[in-house]
Amino acid sequence: MVTSIQCINKYGTPTIQMEFKHLILWDVPENINRAIPALPNKIYCNKDLIAPLLKAFQNIIDRGLTKEVKTWDGCFNIRKKRGAKSWSTHSWAISIDINAAWNAFGKQPQMSPELVKCFTDAGFDWGGTWTKKDGMHFQLKAI
Repeated sequence: MVTSIQCINKYGTPTIQMEFKHLILWDVPENINRAIPALPNKIYCNKDLIAPLLKAFQNIIDRGLTKEVKTWDGCFNIRKKRGAKSWSTHSWAISIDINAAWNAFGKQPQMSPELVKCFTDAGFDWGGTWTKKDGMHFQLKAI
């Protein structure tokens, strides 16, 4: 699992100024948006997130799971982890949240194993396997 120390070493301490160097407003391809309507047209994310996220979205389409993505709940948000002193990986925009209403932090995840596999096969870790469950959360496995 990628740590905040690894992110600081690669991207620097999260600040508004940092965003211009590593982040991009990514135009989600039209075919992805048509297939997965819950996704936004643009995602403000780390450049390193684009290829794995594109692969995860394509996995969702190819595996017929598009209706399982009900909500898009964010990517970039400079903040500390809930109840911790270290930075959230959302601070570097290498994480996303989906289906938050059904997968609240600290609760038993309600995400299908098939949908989770779309992301883990594309290079993501899933928060639903952590000691403190975060079923809405996917983050890059390596940076």
